[in-house]
Amino acid sequence: MDPQQQRPGAPQHRPQPPAPGGGGDSSAVLFVLFGFLAIFALTMLPSTSLSILHQVPEGHVGVYWRGGALLKTITDPGFHLKLPLVTQFEPVQVTLQTDQVRDIPCGTKGGVMINFEKIEVVNRLRKEFVYETLLNYGVQYDNTWIYDKIHHEINQFCSSHSLQEVYIDVFDQIDEKMKEALQGDCTRYAPGIEIINVRVTKPAIPESIRRNFEQMEEERTKVLIAIERQRVVEKEAETKKKMAISEAEKNANVSKILMEQKLTEKDSSRRQAEIENQMYTAREKSLADADFYKVMREAEANKLKLTPQFLELKFIEAIADNTKIFFGDKVPNMVLDQRLLGNFLQVSKEVSKEVNLESGSGEDNPEVQFV
Repeated sequence: MDPQQQRPGAPQHRPQPPAPGGGGDSSAVLFVLFGFLAIFALTMLPSTSLSILHQVPEGHVGVYWRGGALLKTITDPGFHLKLPLVTQFEPVQVTLQTDQVRDIPCGTKGGVMINFEKIEVVNRLRKEFVYETLLNYGVQYDNTWIYDKIHHEINQFCSSHSLQEVYIDVFDQIDEKMKEALQGDCTRYAPGIEIINVRVTKPAIPESIRRNFEQMEEERTKVLIAIERQRVVEKEAETKKKMAISEAEKNANVSKILMEQKLTEKDSSRRQAEIENQMYTAREKSLADADFYKVMREAEANKLKLTPQFLELKFIEAIADNTKIFFGDKVPNMVLDQRLLGNFLQVSKEVSKEVNLESGSGEDNPEVQFV
């Protein structure tokens, strides 16, 4: 069925004419959209001077100017509000930062021009001195106390030192000298600036002079190598000497120990011999004392035996034991000689008297009788 055909008796739809003022609706929408964009720009775009809402990043503080005058208001990191077009905002870093000062020409005491390609200064602005520092030196305070000061101090240092000193001899002291110079002036004039460290790179010098320094360094290196070799040889000789001394000391100690051992053995042998000698002496002394005692006792016994009767008995026994035979016309009269017998008896009597005197009797023995 054709859609253009309508059934008989059905109502017909007529087109409506456009309502008057229809273009005003689109203008209102555009106005609302423009207002929304303006509010967004004023509140959400902190980089514009027309913004109301702004953000202070971490590690910074917010400082404000109104009509060109620095306000004492210092804000912490986060979102904050300000008057658009009237108040200007600037974040200031209060954590450690490194300023790189590049291309610093200077002339040495000898007139040679050198160039420090880069000097790094690690510094920090204290939060409690932000207002005072910015009031005196502005936001670019580091241009005055870091960049310009580094140029000045480097030129002062170079003008009072030769190229040899700047490039080699006292180059290791430049860092500390720059730090002391910067911190001294900052402490005096800008106490909020703290210099943490200064790093100075090797300066660029003319090519001809650089080659001379390289040759000098090469020669110095050779000398150092020779010195080190000499030290190595000396150390080796010293080591050998110490080893020889140690070996000699070891041998000496061994010899000393062996000598002490031999001395100990000899001393033990000597003591053993002394003991044996003492034992032998004591034994011989005992034997000698015994023999002496025996002899003395025998002598005392013999003295007691020396009586006239005993002597006469021994005389008779001696005569009787004589087995000699005499031949001849005349018999010897020795036995019958009364003079010889009288002499013998006289001697016996004297001996008996001595025995009696020693015994303490003081008198003649009545038992002794002489014929």
